[in-house]
Amino acid sequence: MMRLPYFLIAFLFTSFSFGQVTIKGIAPSYTEETIEAYKIQDFFSEKKKIIASSTVEKDSSFTLYFNSGITQKIILKSKNNTGYLLIQPNGNYSIFFPEKDKFSPNRANGNQVEIAFYDLDSTDINYKVLGFQRWVDHFLGNNYHKKSLASNEFAESLDRFKERVEKAYKDDTSTYFKTYVKFTIAGLDNIPNKAERNRYEKHDFYIKNSPVSYHNETYMLYIKDFYQKLMPRLSTKTNQAVYDGILKSSPTLIMKALNTEYTLINLRIRELIMIQALSEVYNSDDYPQTNILTILDSLSNKCLFKANTIIAKNIKARLTELVPAGEAPDFVLLREGEPAKTLFNFKNKFVYLHFFDPANSDAVKELPLLVDLQNKYGNHIQFITVYKPKKEYSPSEMDAIESITWDAYAVKESNSIWKNYQISSFPQYTLIDAAGYIVASPALGPTPNGQYETIDKTFFYINKAMDGER
Repeated sequence: MMRLPYFLIAFLFTSFSFGQVTIKGIAPSYTEETIEAYKIQDFFSEKKKIIASSTVEKDSSFTLYFNSGITQKIILKSKNNTGYLLIQPNGNYSIFFPEKDKFSPNRANGNQVEIAFYDLDSTDINYKVLGFQRWVDHFLGNNYHKKSLASNEFAESLDRFKERVEKAYKDDTSTYFKTYVKFTIAGLDNIPNKAERNRYEKHDFYIKNSPVSYHNETYMLYIKDFYQKLMPRLSTKTNQAVYDGILKSSPTLIMKALNTEYTLINLRIRELIMIQALSEVYNSDDYPQTNILTILDSLSNKCLFKANTIIAKNIKARLTELVPAGEAPDFVLLREGEPAKTLFNFKNKFVYLHFFDPANSDAVKELPLLVDLQNKYGNHIQFITVYKPKKEYSPSEMDAIESITWDAYAVKESNSIWKNYQISSFPQYTLIDAAGYIVASPALGPTPNGQYETIDKTFFYINKAMDGER
């Protein structure tokens, strides 16, 4: 039998085990449901990528395994509910994943739940962050009211709090936690008070000498906020130079123009904030969209800093994906014994795409309401249901599928429709107009959202317009 050299065995072992994270959980409300773990690719676009998935067993337990060489935020998702935790390389976590609060409204983009930890070690990043956040909440609860009534007293209390925090954590060795603490304090410094630093002081004290921490949410959100709406802040001369750079589709000229802004002396931050500034003015009538997309396309292929390349790519995708009045992505739908159908086959009618999971109780509850809507508005609105095929459906799942009275298609997960329409939860809807352009994605459903809105009103006006009523 062939034997591998010892050094190769050691290499293979370390390659597969280094940084492995294990999450073991209990989720009584999700038995036999899939639970997924996502990492956040960047905190500017908020793009997420699935890194692990598992099925919740009948005894309510689940286990997720994945590798991570860094401390970062991880999103867990099952059904339409999401919660988050922070993970460290080689971390082992025991958690409880709860059901959504029954008194909270269902949200189409997902419901937030709060993950609970079992036996969390005091050296773990979650333990430290939760402890510090309780301290911050206690400080704000006791002092926030003073900012208007006794601003001097608030400023003095904030200074004392900063001193205690610095003393408490001066020996901590976690870079992630130190950054979290520093930029949480920076956020407190944004509360208006007599001792508040001005913009340039904040830059010098917090940003200037801090490394760019792409995976630290607290840092990145502070940076996003600090440089938000940059264009109006620029001098007239710099603003004009940036505009000229956009007209010439030249990131080099824009970077050169932004070099005159003191808070952008850090080249890495300057390139990052150029991307953010371009995204902010994309929908403004004052800047040509085509040129901005050309610049972002160039940056998506090569930035001065590799991490910024990923952000540019994701930002460009965000700006162009499924926006109202944007062209709807085409699709191919197949059903045995029938010709393939694409979006073109449904031209001259509005299309209501319904992304469905027959195992999702919330999705199943909406079916009778959809039947009523289809009967009422089906003359001008084409309902299409898309769901993922399974080897075997339960009787209740088959009943749900068979109750659909309009076109329904079992579409494999590899089909581009799932990615192109960014399906992240069920049920999810997209409304496309009669010319093939996006009206809303995600669109309203038949049950009320948090603002008590449904799709019925939209359908009513579509029907009225298509019938030519005045």
